[in-house]
Amino acid sequence: MAKAPIYVRTLTDAERAALTAGLRSQDAFGLRRCQILLASARGKRAAQIAGELGCDTDTALNAINAFNGTGLAALTPGSPVPHTISVAFDAAAAERLRALLHQSPRNFGKATSLWTLALAAEVSFAQGLTSERVSREAVRTALQRLGLRWKRAQQWITSPDPEYVRKKRPRAPDGAGGAPSRVRFGLSG
Repeated sequence: MAKAPIYVRTLTDAERAALTAGLRSQDAFGLRRCQILLASARGKRAAQIAGELGCDTDTALNAINAFNGTGLAALTPGSPVPHTISVAFDAAAAERLRALLHQSPRNFGKATSLWTLALAAEVSFAQGLTSERVSREAVRTALQRLGLRWKRAQQWITSPDPEYVRKKRPRAPDGAGGAPSRVRFGLSG
């Protein structure tokens, strides 16, 4: 069963005047909201409004619902800061993350020996350090709280190649010498 379309509530004369004046606003957010609300007041559906204004249907619905709930206050943007901020890794989980990163990803069934932030996020969820999948930024932030920085820290790598030492030797400024050293991601701090 299809949902009934949502329209803006009946506008008062003062609200209609404020919305009409808002069409001359230099604030893009307020201008767009005024356009959406006046179109809805003319009987247009959110999908039609979105098509005409080149925005998403949810944008139109959000504007209509906000106005129906708060009136003209819906013409000003709210704070971009989330209402609640949850820490993905508590102190104990962050310490477990640190210990996890001092092991090889191969110990966790991964085909690589190098950690990335995305891989650390994936393995931390699989190991139960977090209750849901987290972003790379959540891992980086947890490490930062521990006083660690995720950066290209280790300038060493080993290889069974007998010529590895020669190949790893840094190049001279004139370009002579071995291959450039490979960089391995790791922790510092």
